[in-house]
Amino acid sequence: MLNVALFGPPGAGKGTQSARLIERYGLLYVATGDLLRAEIREGTDLGKSARAIIERGGLVSDEIIVQILEHTIRDNSSANGFLFDGFPRTFVQAYILEGLLRKMHTSLMNLVSLEVPEEVCLERLLERARTSGRSDDTRKVIEYRLLEYKEKTAPVLDFYDERGIRVGVGGTGTVEQVFARITDVLDESLRKVQLNVVLLGAPGAGRGTQAPALAERYNLAYLSTGDMLQDEVRRGTPAGLKAAGLLEAGALVPDEIVIRMLEGVVQSHPDRNGIIFKGFPRTLVQAYILDGLLRKTGSKVNCILDIRVPTLELIKRLALRADTDRAMPYDRATDTIVRRLEEHEQYAAAIAGYYEKTGRRRAIDGVGTREEVFERLCAEVDVAFRQAR
Repeated sequence: MLNVALFGPPGAGKGTQSARLIERYGLLYVATGDLLRAEIREGTDLGKSARAIIERGGLVSDEIIVQILEHTIRDNSSANGFLFDGFPRTFVQAYILEGLLRKMHTSLMNLVSLEVPEEVCLERLLERARTSGRSDDTRKVIEYRLLEYKEKTAPVLDFYDERGIRVGVGGTGTVEQVFARITDVLDESLRKVQLNVVLLGAPGAGRGTQAPALAERYNLAYLSTGDMLQDEVRRGTPAGLKAAGLLEAGALVPDEIVIRMLEGVVQSHPDRNGIIFKGFPRTLVQAYILDGLLRKTGSKVNCILDIRVPTLELIKRLALRADTDRAMPYDRATDTIVRRLEEHEQYAAAIAGYYEKTGRRRAIDGVGTREEVFERLCAEVDVAFRQAR
């Protein structure tokens, strides 16, 4: 999930930028003031408690606020993420938000602080007061609000500075210029999220073309079990000698051989944003194996892309590939191609069903130009990166 807190003094333009960020990233807007008023309006138990406190002239407690936030986040768990406006206001609330998000198995990705000179904020707010006709927005009141923001939010900004996720963004300029600065920050943070992608599809679906291209665009480590096995064969290793005949016939290589290869490479890649797997898993058993291998490194499969291509189109592609330097051993005979596709179909449904239950599998139309298919894949990876946090 993409969770962001937007900070800035009164007059910094948070409301304008929030609306644009919500639309761009598909976020749920979370403003504690709005949530509190909704609870009061709907007459919930929390709303009744809050109303009683407000009517006595008191401040609503953090205990009530956190309960409202918790059920808001829980009830909207399918959102791409949350944009927090007006919370946290104190370092105590910063700890509350951190604990709440951890409970929901997510975290705050960035606190974006709009930095606008005080005199600019004062000028903006005075102009707004003149145009809106609000008699309470006097210079004295506005100056007090700016001072209160400065005094109360400094500890919150320090809290997120220590965690390395606070980013100051210049808040002067046109609305479009400020928005571009914010999205540059968020997009860069999204690219740093660790994402493991499994690329499914029958032989000839285009995985060998698309997987390296996706790896390059998203800075992922590219792992192809087919390439790894071919390398073992070329080097004449014990694993390669066992696999050679099976590869020639288009048959599956035993899991114990593949596992031993993957154990050495399925690990943390500090210079990469994750891993894209091509050619693995090919069976339901291998899907379980991959989950186990990734759990050892504290990660998981985040995104499953299943490229779908009609069988006749697959046969045509594989037959044409036999005359290129990209030919696989099983491309050289039609009966071997058909047998390989039949074998794939035997296992494909079980793997698709396994990943379907996770809610992360996406079927991708594999018919069209390389560029068209690539853009379809990228659209889904973009969504997966936003949801990864």
